[in-house]
Amino acid sequence: MARSTTPSATRKAPKAVTTVPQRLLAEATRLFAERGYDRTSVQEIVEAAGVTKGALYHYFGSKDDLLHEIYGRVLRLQLQRLEAIAGKPDPVEARLFEAAADVVVTSIANLDDTKIFFRSMHQLSPEKQKAVRADRRRYHEKFRALVEEGQSQGVFRPGLSPDLVVDYFFGSVHHLGTWYRHDGQMSAEQVATEYADLLLHSVRQP
Repeated sequence: MARSTTPSATRKAPKAVTTVPQRLLAEATRLFAERGYDRTSVQEIVEAAGVTKGALYHYFGSKDDLLHEIYGRVLRLQLQRLEAIAGKPDPVEARLFEAAADVVVTSIANLDDTKIFFRSMHQLSPEKQKAVRADRRRYHEKFRALVEEGQSQGVFRPGLSPDLVVDYFFGSVHHLGTWYRHDGQMSAEQVATEYADLLLHSVRQP
């Protein structure tokens, strides 16, 4: 099943970075991507952002907080968009397709952020790791609820484990950072359509 409509925007468009927190996040993201989280110092971040260490500690408290926010802002965006999609009056098939395509597009648009985070999450404090897992669990539960809704309506196969469907699909989404290239043969929308089609084919009643 090929669909022509997927969320727009393939890659994060350049934005005017004007505030101190925005500059710190932009430079931290760039440096973490280029050098790695553990090889980037606070001094290098503040010099690149053109601010003082005092400014960084005022807004973020630590380098750890910067890493946490880099991924947190992506996850908040995705959860907000998923809640809007799930609340639409459209058939559950259409909502699951749109939700699946949207998380692919937004992940690709923020590919550096997600790659940095998954590569460095283990370096967060235990408290922040716990908070991130809780935020991701809320997103996955909302996504899983669409699968369960389709099963209750007889649209999706009743024998499937909704948790397994979610784990299988998001395992593929999290793998995007290892192979997707913005200058490659497929656009973000094309990948999103393929992923969403595969998901719908796997859960739909034969």
